[in-house]
Amino acid sequence: MDNKEASSNFIKNIINEDLSSGKVQEIVTRFPPEPNGYLHIGHAKSIVINFGLADDFKGKTNLRFDDTNPLKEDVEYVDSIKEDVSWLGFEWEGLHYASNYFEEMYDRAVLLIKKGLAYVEDLSADEIREYRGTLTEPGKESPSRNRSIEENLDLFERMKHGEFKDGEKVLRAKIDMSSPNINMRDPVLYRIAHATHHNTGDKWCIYPMYAFAHPIEDAIEGVTHSLCTTEFEDQRPLYNWVVEKCEMEAKPQQIEFARLNLTNTVMSKRKLKQLVDENYVDGWDDPRLPTISGLRRRGFTPESIVAFCQEIGVSKGNSIVDVQMLEHFIREDLKLKAPRTMAILRPLKVVITNYPEGQVEMLDAENNPENPEMGIRQIPFSREIYIEQEDFMENPPKKYFRLFPGNEVRLKHAYFIKCEEVIKDEEGNVVELHCTYDPETKSGTGFTGRKVKGTIHWVDASQAKRAEFRLYDSLILDDEEQEGKSFLENVNPHSLEILNGFVEPNMEDAKANDKFQFFRHGYFNVDPKHTTEDHLVFNRIVSLKSSFKLKK
Repeated sequence: MDNKEASSNFIKNIINEDLSSGKVQEIVTRFPPEPNGYLHIGHAKSIVINFGLADDFKGKTNLRFDDTNPLKEDVEYVDSIKEDVSWLGFEWEGLHYASNYFEEMYDRAVLLIKKGLAYVEDLSADEIREYRGTLTEPGKESPSRNRSIEENLDLFERMKHGEFKDGEKVLRAKIDMSSPNINMRDPVLYRIAHATHHNTGDKWCIYPMYAFAHPIEDAIEGVTHSLCTTEFEDQRPLYNWVVEKCEMEAKPQQIEFARLNLTNTVMSKRKLKQLVDENYVDGWDDPRLPTISGLRRRGFTPESIVAFCQEIGVSKGNSIVDVQMLEHFIREDLKLKAPRTMAILRPLKVVITNYPEGQVEMLDAENNPENPEMGIRQIPFSREIYIEQEDFMENPPKKYFRLFPGNEVRLKHAYFIKCEEVIKDEEGNVVELHCTYDPETKSGTGFTGRKVKGTIHWVDASQAKRAEFRLYDSLILDDEEQEGKSFLENVNPHSLEILNGFVEPNMEDAKANDKFQFFRHGYFNVDPKHTTEDHLVFNRIVSLKSSFKLKK
């Protein structure tokens, strides 16, 4: 896409100015996740922004793992992140790890000590917080702040060699304990962690803090525009301080944009991990989660997610986006792609008493009326069929046009049938209907003798394939977390309903992640995790209709 044709936003305006002034020659962005969990839809927005901007300006984007905390990171997360970025349709220029720069980061920290701009701290974490002050009160200097350069160099080297326990020492920047920006009040640059790292093993026992490592990583890679969410805005002065005082050759520019918030959706990686670890959900790829792997398993397409992220755009102001907007884009993407078929989720058996026993006829059905190129399939029809339980009522209210005693309806793609008899079990539950059909009313024959107001769907009982259907509702009931109340108390206990029913026999060949529109029920995806050769499982992606309208 040519940058002149691309829709404008404040970041593009900055980039245009930087290119026009000659400040930068080539745009380099990066997507820098910490591998401490799976990516979610908020990360998808960042991916689309970073890769999209580089593409608009014919630049490049790196994928970089900010793996500076071995206590929380794992190669499982690294692999999942690479898979998610690729699945969304993006290709990175370079694949980098913050841990590959540990040697240079250490050298830059030594440089700061030699310049009198960093010192080894003896205070505990709680004491450091106490000394830091508040938003209205300045901090006070640590007794360690005025150590000599020689002593700091010695202590920092001993930290590196593992002479101290976790938490016993840290390295702090020496900036300004009275700064109105708390981030500039001598922030911690390094901490001790005797832990095995997924990439560097046991080579290091000191690890740089994100706020120190990130600007150095950007500078090393020649990133021109370091794009992050607005919660890092207060850290921009520290970002610039590190780049300047560490004497980095490249001077990346940090720019903040609003993070994505969705209604009734957990967007905190920490909370998502808690839901997974405490078995509220079926792993990181549970279809109720906003993780990219969860959305993929539910049946969302990469095209729908990218289109959604492009539509919400780039701004500085935080807002909450209705999750129905995301659902709108998957409906738009699938309406011409997904084959239409019939499925019965809550079966009720119907015996057509005047249809010849043992006879099976094949009926024509369009695979997608909105996309004739998808062709026609044939479906079997015989004496016994299944319909939805909700399509029959023994004592219906007014304006109920489906099946009830003495009423006639059209079977989709088939005939008119009329309910003649209701069969019940000992508890009085309806278990079977006896109906008659009119052979003159076959669909496609142009029958005009009379009209019926109701059309219901069905599957042939003799050849239908058993299937499991998983219907999802919001995992979180209320967006507002109340004081003293855990977000876990807002978890919806009815967010998953599992039903067992039937699909058309041609669904026997359905493969993992195949998508279909089930007549009247919505869009469904073949679950890749639980489907086996003998057991089809369908996840409902979205219902067919919504009151949501995209603003023009």
